[in-house]
Amino acid sequence: MSVRNDLVMLILYIYFCYRDQIVEMFDHAYGSYMKYAYPADELMPLSCRGRVRGLEPNRGDIDDSLGKFSLTLVDTLDTLVVLNKLDEFEDAVRRTLRDVRLDNDVVVSVFETNIRVLGGLLGAHVMADMLRQRGERMQWYRDELLHMAKELGHRLLPAFNTTSGLPYPRVNLRYGVLNPLSRTGTESDTCTACAGTMILEFAALSRLSGEAVFEEHARKALDVLWEKRQRGSDLVGTVINIHNGDWVRRDSGVGAGIDSYYEYLMKAYILLGDNVYLERFNTHYNAIMKYISQPPLLLNVHMHNPTVSVRSWMDSLLAFFPGLQVLRGDLKPAIETHEMLYQVTKQHKFLPEAFTTEFRVHWGQHPLRPEFAESTYYLYKATGDPYYLRVGQSIVEKLNAHARVPCGFAAVQDVRTGTHEDRMDSFFLAEMFKYLYLLFSEKNQLHFDIDEYIFTTEAHLLPVSLSTSQPPCRGNNTDLFTYSCPSTQTLFPNNPSFAKTIRDSYKYLTGVGRAFHASPDRCVCVCVFMSFYCLYCLAGQHDPVYLMLLCNSFHQCLSFNEAHEGVYRVKLVAEVTQTPEEEVVPLIVQLISPPYLGRTVLTAGPAKFGMDLIKQEHGTSPYTACGPIENAQELSGHIALALRGDCMFAAKARRLQEAGAIGVIFIDHREGSNSAETPLFQMVGDGGSTADITIPLVFLFSQEGALLTSALEDHNNVDVLMLPKERQLVCSTIGVPEQRTVLTGLSGNCTSSEVGRRAGQRWMNAPEGTEVPFPSQLRRQAPWSCSGCELQLEASGES
Repeated sequence: MSVRNDLVMLILYIYFCYRDQIVEMFDHAYGSYMKYAYPADELMPLSCRGRVRGLEPNRGDIDDSLGKFSLTLVDTLDTLVVLNKLDEFEDAVRRTLRDVRLDNDVVVSVFETNIRVLGGLLGAHVMADMLRQRGERMQWYRDELLHMAKELGHRLLPAFNTTSGLPYPRVNLRYGVLNPLSRTGTESDTCTACAGTMILEFAALSRLSGEAVFEEHARKALDVLWEKRQRGSDLVGTVINIHNGDWVRRDSGVGAGIDSYYEYLMKAYILLGDNVYLERFNTHYNAIMKYISQPPLLLNVHMHNPTVSVRSWMDSLLAFFPGLQVLRGDLKPAIETHEMLYQVTKQHKFLPEAFTTEFRVHWGQHPLRPEFAESTYYLYKATGDPYYLRVGQSIVEKLNAHARVPCGFAAVQDVRTGTHEDRMDSFFLAEMFKYLYLLFSEKNQLHFDIDEYIFTTEAHLLPVSLSTSQPPCRGNNTDLFTYSCPSTQTLFPNNPSFAKTIRDSYKYLTGVGRAFHASPDRCVCVCVFMSFYCLYCLAGQHDPVYLMLLCNSFHQCLSFNEAHEGVYRVKLVAEVTQTPEEEVVPLIVQLISPPYLGRTVLTAGPAKFGMDLIKQEHGTSPYTACGPIENAQELSGHIALALRGDCMFAAKARRLQEAGAIGVIFIDHREGSNSAETPLFQMVGDGGSTADITIPLVFLFSQEGALLTSALEDHNNVDVLMLPKERQLVCSTIGVPEQRTVLTGLSGNCTSSEVGRRAGQRWMNAPEGTEVPFPSQLRRQAPWSCSGCELQLEASGES
């Protein structure tokens, strides 16, 4: 027994050595920010310079967190104390007081500014006050950070000036919301998390400053969200109207858009001691476990019809949820979901921004989010299982191997290729290193008792001593068991390795997904639930595998009735979740080479950028264009065909443009889709700038795409036009064009493949009115003429 104990101690010692490595990594990231970026809000680690709003290309909503207030410095302040860097903390506080100003004429996100800047100031004040009271340091400190926090709180308060009490999503730090100079105040809705993630910071500010107005506004916003829950399911939606409280998006889950609302209900109870918050959290939690949790998955449902799953993928922000379950004491589902997430990270190195129920990449980005590390920390502290130290070890090693760059750590643009993005968000320093350091630290190695504090959603530390009231339970409003944690001894009698017992069922989730190839004659349907078909299949030669498949086409199901039900539910999901879009102008792909001569016209959906041109088509390799393009030489100078799925349209377009393609036709991967039954949509970017994508892009549904690929199989090369539908060419068999034409636009031409090959490229770049000679081979083609188009023929003979 003593030998075994010595071995355990040695293993723990090795793991705890990772703490020093984490400190070195933090020094590299924080030092790079201070050297290359400060006083800018964030570091651009590939460019080795600071990101200043207005001086860099706009990234949309992502930039709403930047307020010209040295965001990364403020967000990192209390991390310095956790990592026992007290000299650096004192210096950083002095810098903050000297350099940071909050009266900037800039529009910022109320949510991000609250959790990052207000939370950062409050956490730093709490740490500075703790050090000052010990008499060790900060004797000069006179609550200056708290005064800054109060100033910022007052600058955020105008956002709550709505009829419902829900805050506007944005506010101008200098001019508020409704001021003519504010450049904001026209918004009508906000996300549930945005409105419901204020109570910890605002209540702490009220109780530290003595001004109750902050807590009152945050609590009113929570009251509105609670009153607007769906009473039948006890779920809330993702986006809500801030003026009348109507739900704009009714899908409900635990990831993006809702996540920290649930988190703050639970933590508000812990921090403030008000049972109302626990009662509300438990009500929501029971609904989550009833409708959203499908262990180990957490799938979004429709709040009014919670038996309907609205999508087959999950986003990475739900990785916080196992940690929240640990706080509630519900370890079994926390272990299950965390193990699933760990399997995904082992397959893709990092947790993709979104991944499917088959654990394939849906969105490939990874902006160095800390939620998975957060849940790993909570599970280790709850179970003491060294397994979670190994998980933490893998996080550290992958960050160093795949995200570390000379000027810090860079976000991963696509986990499949490992390409980097020029961003290092402030939450990486505020959260990731804090959780990893605490994971590998014993309690007696910290400078203070971590159990006396609660983490905000940005991992800022607030003291639980802020609780000023402990009202008794009110009658039967809350059952006694909701105040108790499930007993692991009851669930797993005399089993100290209960966490491993739970994990073992989920060890090979991703491995099965990679190895299995479905075959109808090797599968038997054993149950049907919510249009998910449970199939008992043979994978490989011997091993049986259970799968759950969403039936969305007839041939995937075992009977017409089952198929019809599945299609109905998928269409219902599409109807209830779609948001208003700008009008989509349909495009076409018109086949103009023989034998089609313009008679085959395929309805196509547009992208938000592009041009019209004439060229040949070539399929990409790989067909999804989500990895390195293997046949770039073949694609160069041609229009490429690519299959939808596995990564964003913009990522595909960039790869194909870099490979030399002059246009792309995307084909839907959903079998049987067609433009007659499915509304057209406009392909959009990936959240960042798409100004670098200049080639034209169109989208074909599956049936139209099948016609095009069939034409390619029959004729090898097919010339096409990509143009607006109202400008399609109408061809007949009368007349022969003269040898010269005048091009008055880029609308196209009825032509043979020879004309397309020889003249098309010149037309693409020709100015209006340019004369383009036809090749003499045209005279050997069948007679034809064009009508209904802008191509004008100037003929010296017959037209």
